[in-house]
Amino acid sequence: MWIEIAKAPNLMIASIWKELFDAEGVTALVVPDVPDWEGVSERQPRRVMVPLDKKHVAEEVMRKL
Repeated sequence: MWIEIAKAPNLMIASIWKELFDAEGVTALVVPDVPDWEGVSERQPRRVMVPLDKKHVAEEVMRKL
């Protein structure tokens, strides 16, 4: 099961979050924050998701910032 750990205003910022979590050994997923994926652009908001069992690690990474 995946849980939202951060919201990003666009794909570029979401990708930075994903790289940060990946570098710390936490698999991250970036998904559009829209109900319909059709016509999704890079400028639309994104949700950064992590596995539920890695939530505490992701929160620790965010606290270090």
